[in-house]
Amino acid sequence: MAPVTGLGEEMHALVERLYPLCRSITGDGVRATLDIVGEYVPLQVHEVPTGTQVLDWTVPQEWNIRDAYVADAAGNRVVDFAASSLHVLGYSVPVAATMPLSELRGHLHTLPDHPAWVPYRTSYYTPDWGFCLSQETLDGLPDGDYEVRIDSTLADGHLTYAEHVVPGQVADEVIVSCHVCHPALANDNMAGVAVATYLARELAERSPYYTYRFIYAPGTIGAVTWLARNAERIERVKHGLVLACAGDRGRLTYKQSRRGDAEIDRVLRHVLRTSERPHDVVEFTPYGYDERQYCSPGFDLGVGSLSRTPYAAYPEYHTSADNPDFVSPEALADTLAVCREAFAVLDRNRRYVNLSPYGEPQLGRRGLYESLGGRSDAKQAQMAMLWVLSLSDGEHGLLDVAERSGLPFDAVAAAADALCGAGLIKA
Repeated sequence: MAPVTGLGEEMHALVERLYPLCRSITGDGVRATLDIVGEYVPLQVHEVPTGTQVLDWTVPQEWNIRDAYVADAAGNRVVDFAASSLHVLGYSVPVAATMPLSELRGHLHTLPDHPAWVPYRTSYYTPDWGFCLSQETLDGLPDGDYEVRIDSTLADGHLTYAEHVVPGQVADEVIVSCHVCHPALANDNMAGVAVATYLARELAERSPYYTYRFIYAPGTIGAVTWLARNAERIERVKHGLVLACAGDRGRLTYKQSRRGDAEIDRVLRHVLRTSERPHDVVEFTPYGYDERQYCSPGFDLGVGSLSRTPYAAYPEYHTSADNPDFVSPEALADTLAVCREAFAVLDRNRRYVNLSPYGEPQLGRRGLYESLGGRSDAKQAQMAMLWVLSLSDGEHGLLDVAERSGLPFDAVAAAADALCGAGLIKA
């Protein structure tokens, strides 16, 4: 894992800022989240009205909440939204009532296997209300009447998402997507938001080959909305990566695109393998995060998903234990480093044509051997040149060369640069 860096600490501080906000698939919590992200990178914010048809979905009513609690007979708040936004079932309809505990229990959600933790629960598309609390708290409640109050609104409004674009040398795009809908969950997915944001900042400092489009959207309905609104230009998207659960201390996991052989799949497999980081590469499944929207058959984009411990594979997932302490600056820095390395490969993975394909060209006459003099990796650099010449047939990219030769991608790319400069190959 990458050592603690200033960037790791900065990303962790961003996670801590974003963590307390009450987010959902719509509402002011999403806007407040994007306002903070917008302090780090400029965002184009989009508002899509309730009732808008987006593919097979319809943008729902907007949900906002001001307060919610369960109070005992003495007026003490035994469950309090002000203490944590997890305490309310997401998208709860308004409630103002007094009821006995026996009736209230049907609206209470706990985790008996982890009695000190509070679960995260939602009811986006079915009108309902409820509270989430620890099993310990529930076990301590005496029978009797309780005041129940949820001060929320469900009304026509908007679904909000945002984009940040880093212009490239070409119009072809790489999308980087993260979801911004989960309340008070640090790894899922404020860690993904933080890594995406700092990756965008890094890319803006150089001149990337591809144009990089960062998408900050609510899960599922947000990605569906983005696809519906960008269907006419979707052919520009050549590669993509979904970032989620990017900050826990587990090993890295790359979930391949539906294609399984998309260039982004090959790049991530190569980077993870050659870096010797502990990692897993798993096959695509139509469940998980928004890769399943981007990879749906009608679009079939080459979009994979990078995380550390996958969703639902750690006990803290969708609970109050997924707090900022669960997120590690080292892990954030390591995830960012993998993205940085992967996109460097993606940006430089060109196909070349050998301009002197009949026999091996004389490298010494062109000063290419002399340029290696005294280098400790001279033999590797020489072999990289020969491999690039051999596979520069317009059909193989530099990643093909690196994988077939077993040489580091950086060595292969440097060899291609030298051969281009000598007029022996061209892209």
